[in-house]
Amino acid sequence: MLQRLDKMIASQGKYSRREAQELIKDGKIKVNGITVRDRGAKSDDEKDTVTVNGEQLDFQKFVYIMLNKPKGVVSATNDKNEKTVIDLVPKEYKRRNLFPAGRLDITTTGFVLITDDGDFAHRILSPKNHIEKTYEARLAEKVTDEQIKRISEGIELKDGTKCLPAKVTVIEDGDEPLVEIKICEGKYHQIKRMFAAAGNGVIGLKRTQMGGLMLDPNLKEGEIRLLAVREVQIIENG
Repeated sequence: MLQRLDKMIASQGKYSRREAQELIKDGKIKVNGITVRDRGAKSDDEKDTVTVNGEQLDFQKFVYIMLNKPKGVVSATNDKNEKTVIDLVPKEYKRRNLFPAGRLDITTTGFVLITDDGDFAHRILSPKNHIEKTYEARLAEKVTDEQIKRISEGIELKDGTKCLPAKVTVIEDGDEPLVEIKICEGKYHQIKRMFAAAGNGVIGLKRTQMGGLMLDPNLKEGEIRLLAVREVQIIENG
């Protein structure tokens, strides 16, 4: 799409629009190998090759970031008291209107998707689209067949809220078992409240998968990486 060159460069987040204008004025920008000095110049992000200081820009309308969230970080764009997931994103992406697609509470770890694509976030979070989010939960007490049955059939929380059926699989048995649970909605503290309603407790919780995409096992807590197009599609389509 044809648009002002400074606006197009600024849209990628690394430079502000004023910085892009200064780069153009200083002859640091080339379009298809030709130096551009006109700050009102236009370019096509789908057809033109743009370089800044010799580095080619790969234009992305939206970005999709996988974060392995650690404890002590809130799933918000900003917070007066706590570090947020956006604080963990590198500086070059900070100018984009990033937000977490879905929230994990401050003690929950694992896969958080950060993006600036609102339509995509709505699609993957809407319960009617049945896109599962997978968690591993460490429970406070031995899990019973009755507890699993109640959650699997759609448990009613203590405040009367009805949950959709969830899938529960025991990974490790014992006095503090580890279970995998898959849900396709995102009520406030839902998994902790589901097990509380069933007569158990959650002492550790980690999101391991969104849709068909698993958390990268090589990603340490607090680290991020960009998702490829095919990975974004896997989240939505499995």
